Amino acid sequence: MPVEVILPRVDMDMASAKISKWYVRDGEAVTKGAALFEIETDKAAMEIEAPASGTLGSITVGEGATAAVGSAVAFIYAAGEAASVPVTKPPNMAVAHAPPQRSAPKPGSVPFAAGVRATPLARRMAREAAIDLATIAGSGPRGRIVADDVRKSKDTTSTAPAAASDDSIKRLYAPGSFDIQPIDGMRRTIAQRLTLSKQTVPHFYLSVPCTLDALLAARQSLNARAPLDTAKTPLWRLSINDFVIKALAMALQRVPSANVTWTDDGILHHRSSDVGVAVAVEGGLFTPVLRAAETKTLSAISTDMKDLAARARQRKLAPAEYQGGTTAISNLGMFGIEQFTAIINPPHATILAVGAGTERFVPVDGKPVLKTQMTCTLSCDHRVVDGAVGAELLQVFRGFIEDPLLMLA
Repeated sequence: MPVEVILPRVDMDMASAKISKWYVRDGEAVTKGAALFEIETDKAAMEIEAPASGTLGSITVGEGATAAVGSAVAFIYAAGEAASVPVTKPPNMAVAHAPPQRSAPKPGSVPFAAGVRATPLARRMAREAAIDLATIAGSGPRGRIVADDVRKSKDTTSTAPAAASDDSIKRLYAPGSFDIQPIDGMRRTIAQRLTLSKQTVPHFYLSVPCTLDALLAARQSLNARAPLDTAKTPLWRLSINDFVIKALAMALQRVPSANVTWTDDGILHHRSSDVGVAVAVEGGLFTPVLRAAETKTLSAISTDMKDLAARARQRKLAPAEYQGGTTAISNLGMFGIEQFTAIINPPHATILAVGAGTERFVPVDGKPVLKTQMTCTLSCDHRVVDGAVGAELLQVFRGFIEDPLLMLA
């Protein structure tokens, strides 16, 4: 029997992906483990390996076309089977084979999700609840959607107030006064995750001013002493954000009750400080994670962060590089933003919003003294981080920022 080439799930939020390139054509030999095709999700581009050796045939999804997770996009035939490979369209076709035409859905229901793997019960439940199966991540074999997946999706959406329809919104504006930009996968995923976060995570916010004068002096001194490469270029250059990452990672080690994640089964207490850092990219953002950041030197944090940010902008991060994490940092100081609040990125329990460093007069011994300060605001998940715990975390964090030598000890 031929081996199915399945579009795999490489991201927990992934429902579909676009095949951007086939490395092997119909009728060509392929070796198990060799790169077979490349997919683009809303977060990254990844090579998918061949699941078996043989002859590739029956490609059903061409370059530039999108397929659902768990669907078969081609087959690999063993010796003797290759002759039975049906003639198919070349893999550079613009779209996948069109599904059979179906009658229009009844009011209140959703269309049949072609190419989506789901059990009959799951399909019936989704149809009755007017839920699009393509929006549900399946937990069954090969990403198949089961009844429990639909039930969880229904529980999540049933309590949400009905949003205004697209037509009702458009009618508020004069025809021809606006252009419509299609929503891509990244923007849709961001919208869904952050909406879910605000609806299900009880946020509260704590702010603290951090004096930067000692940190700026230490940064200048360390950068001046950075080793040079053969071209006499410094091997690293520390940013304020590198100090912020290190300080938050170390603070979470000092206040372990804040280094947690909420689950219905119990609270996860993390041993390391895995810090995600928001990176703006065209059309959205990524949050690559620096694992065990508390163990890294400032120069290692700087080097690793530059590499992660560069590959994030190219959408070349592997899922393991942006999934998970125990907290996150969003820094808008480089845009002159002095203070803001950030939305928690589940499964994190906190996120730190970092503003710009500005000169302010601060009372010292009863006299105004000009200092450089930045305001940092911590968003906390009140299900698992109480006010006193969040305040303690910020207090320890500020201690590291205002006395950076403690981070070098």
